[in-house]
Amino acid sequence: MSSSTAGKHASSGAAQPAVAEPTFAERARTLMHLGRVGGLSTLSRKQPEFPFGSVMPYALDDHANPIFLISTMAMHTHNVQADSRSSLLVTQPDAVGDPLGASRVTLIGNVLLVPEAEVTEVRKLYLAHYADSKYWVDFDDFSFYRMNVVDVYYVGGFGVMGWVSASEYYSAQPDPLADSAIGIIQHMNADHGDALILLAKAFAGIEAQEAAMTSVDRLGFHVLYQCANSNCLTKWFTPAVRPTGCARTVPKPYSFVPWGLALSEKQTPQVVEKSEKAKEQIEGVESSFVLRRQTLFPTELRARWLC
Repeated sequence: MSSSTAGKHASSGAAQPAVAEPTFAERARTLMHLGRVGGLSTLSRKQPEFPFGSVMPYALDDHANPIFLISTMAMHTHNVQADSRSSLLVTQPDAVGDPLGASRVTLIGNVLLVPEAEVTEVRKLYLAHYADSKYWVDFDDFSFYRMNVVDVYYVGGFGVMGWVSASEYYSAQPDPLADSAIGIIQHMNADHGDALILLAKAFAGIEAQEAAMTSVDRLGFHVLYQCANSNCLTKWFTPAVRPTGCARTVPKPYSFVPWGLALSEKQTPQVVEKSEKAKEQIEGVESSFVLRRQTLFPTELRARWLC
């Protein structure tokens, strides 16, 4: 099953708004790229048909298949040798607050011994991620195993979830900003909170008291605004983003954005859809739970990330 609307666990059956978000396949690949340790579930040999959970470090090969270095002494090794069917759960590494609001991905597949002809390359790849493994990688009881992905289930938080086919997972790429996202967010929140507040006022008519960037990807970033009586989450879209480029100057009309976007003077911003916390007004409590998404999609927006 693909990541179409039909695969959305929380879908009402209606088509989702055409908003510029990374696909579930891209998000799954990004999460696997950022993660280092997951929960491996194998089928218990001692208790047939019961799942057996293990903490499992992993590295990704060039095809995004998880690679494990495991010992024959481990129970999960006994299990996969008897039945290769397994799953690997990886959670958002930098998550704070409610863990159910964080991203996670489950890979379902077959865990098989890496062929002898491929061990040298796999060994090099794994040690690049886990240097301390050099102390036991050559022990006789340790071997490399690979999970060949059969299906993927992605959860991006409350109400954001769906299946991703193996072919979609394999063809997707991690977000190009994934390794820099935490630094970008920290920098913007520490040094440019006033610019985020002005963005809300200029483009969405939101009179915010506080603002915090909560996530960033190749298509834009989410900002959580705290208003007088409620909170709202906004995504600013930047369809012309070139992550490897630099814009050293910002046009004067938009000089209140010292880092983040260089915007065309001919842009014509328009609010496509509004999102805010509905039914209840919670004052002074931050929340990123969104019932309806707000997006700002200027029809002539031209933007580049600034250095």
